[in-house]
Amino acid sequence: MHFHNRREAGQQLAQRLIHYREEKPIILALPRGGVVIGFEIAQVLEAPLDIIIARKIGAPSQPELGIGAIAPGGIRILNEYAIHVLDISEEQIEHITAQELKEMHRRLNLYRGNRPFPEIRDHTIILVDDGIATGVTAQAAIQSIRRQKPNRIILAVPVAPPETVAKLGPQVDEVFCIITPPSMRAISLWYDDFQQTTDEEVIALLDCSWGKKGNRKAGERVR
Repeated sequence: MHFHNRREAGQQLAQRLIHYREEKPIILALPRGGVVIGFEIAQVLEAPLDIIIARKIGAPSQPELGIGAIAPGGIRILNEYAIHVLDISEEQIEHITAQELKEMHRRLNLYRGNRPFPEIRDHTIILVDDGIATGVTAQAAIQSIRRQKPNRIILAVPVAPPETVAKLGPQVDEVFCIITPPSMRAISLWYDDFQQTTDEEVIALLDCSWGKKGNRKAGERVR
């Protein structure tokens, strides 16, 4: 089973989440690709779409290998075992964390501008991304959301390995994952079209959801 693109994956997830429409949930997407997923879900559930930005802390010599993650509210998660095995110093961790904090704030300013973060206390929150590998970034996002005392948190993703779903399950109230391949390797392998979502596409989808003028229609030119 594969998804044609993120739009199709979001539409499939939306059908599995349709029963939440009456709860008037808030959709929180992890940029960039998660915003395309979140947009489709928000359209079907008639729910507001917003973003939460969590950043992976990559190993110094292998940036794609996550040794931790950060999220708003001072959240930082570290994989102490990986740090020990890779012999990564505290100085290196602090340097990488500072870089990722800078990028997190850049994206917040770029995507949100002066728009305040939504009030999520006592609301049902649906956290979405276009796929999860190790789950460390999602875990940081979940902790950040949990601090704001929502009614409950639903995690919804098109694809993730079963061990990651099992790890994240106890941290949220419910998980929806369409494909759980035992050997996932890379998220991109489960999409026919997994071209990188641009900052411009993220801004256009958020503007469309927030009712700003001059934006493209739902799904236009978005993969």
